[in-house]
Amino acid sequence: MKLLLIRHGEPDYATDTLTETGAREARHLAGRIAPMDVRAYYVSPLGRARQTAAATLEAAGREATVLDWLREFDIPVERPDVKGTSPIAWDWLPQDWLRDERFLQPEAWRENEIFRRAHVGEAYDAVTGAFDALLARYGYEREGRFYRVKEPNTDTLVFFCHLGVSCVLMSHLFNCSPMQLWQNIAMAPSSVTTLVTEERRAGIAVFRASAIGDVSHLYAAGQEPSFAARFCEVHGDGMRED
Repeated sequence: MKLLLIRHGEPDYATDTLTETGAREARHLAGRIAPMDVRAYYVSPLGRARQTAAATLEAAGREATVLDWLREFDIPVERPDVKGTSPIAWDWLPQDWLRDERFLQPEAWRENEIFRRAHVGEAYDAVTGAFDALLARYGYEREGRFYRVKEPNTDTLVFFCHLGVSCVLMSHLFNCSPMQLWQNIAMAPSSVTTLVTEERRAGIAVFRASAIGDVSHLYAAGQEPSFAARFCEVHGDGMRED
């Protein structure tokens, strides 16, 4: 089985739509994804993801199922350095989240006091539980830390969604803390992350990433990837600092 996690094109977050650049990214993406043999398409209910998916779906003559749990994982918390505000759960400064060793553990990350107050762990479980239920429909049932293969297949499932929720799904598949992925991976707008099952023993599968944040379709079209999802590379270089 192959899973493609596709981040939406460059967003205008204020209107939950794509910018002109994002719309071009979606068209370039469609040229790559539409010719593929895809079993099913799924999409977040948010506008920027649905607009990104629309170009591919039109080119492929297909429809996508809207899944509410594919929406961005934007559970509000009170970040340690920003009192009185509620940014998304994973928008922390490195010097703050790295002070808590629990964030580096596969299960203990959810015991951070700020996360517990905001019920981040419960929200994570709701998303990953729905994800596992979907995979079970295609013959892969979660059993502990791996998947029991009931009906082996080479189906491709495509998910048009967001950076934060993609990291939630990958952390679940990889059995690691989502905080590490949220903080250490930047997947550009319209990027494609490919996850493929490895079944070296009959009936047992794990997922491995063959590509994370691939934007080769943009380079092929001569378009520079958008900067969204990244912060300033050198302090004071004019990019977002936080």
